[in-house]
Amino acid sequence: MKKHFLLVLFILVTPAFAVAQSATVREVTETIMENNRYLNENMTVNPGSYSSEGALEFWSSGGLMNKVTDREATGFDMVNVEAKHITVLPIVEGQVAVAHYYSEGAMKPKGLAGVSNYMTRVSQVYVKEDGRWVIRSSHWSPVAAGSGTTQTVQ
Repeated sequence: MKKHFLLVLFILVTPAFAVAQSATVREVTETIMENNRYLNENMTVNPGSYSSEGALEFWSSGGLMNKVTDREATGFDMVNVEAKHITVLPIVEGQVAVAHYYSEGAMKPKGLAGVSNYMTRVSQVYVKEDGRWVIRSSHWSPVAAGSGTTQTVQ
């Protein structure tokens, strides 16, 4: 009897938990895809994609941690990258999530050398501010046989 009760309870509770998690996963995934689309179309980072408090980042070029407060000034002469295999882990449902994915393609940041084989692993922390998912922290690292950017300072 107790086993049946626990099984029924599990069956009733699990879908509600899955639905709640899926909203964060879906929203953050859509945010990543939208930010990527914006980047490719406008050759600059979406100005609404970062936290109002800024973000801390490790760039794929190596170097020290960077405090990013306004990415609008970051521009590209050419950019064509794609986010692949996005996995989102809700930390606090509807408030904080971590995303892991790959970013692949080609780019040429303004004033810097182009990268024809851009392949990086990305880990990002997203927080919800004013109803939008925004980046609070990022870590970009090259994949073996790929390249990160050549930029080391902002």
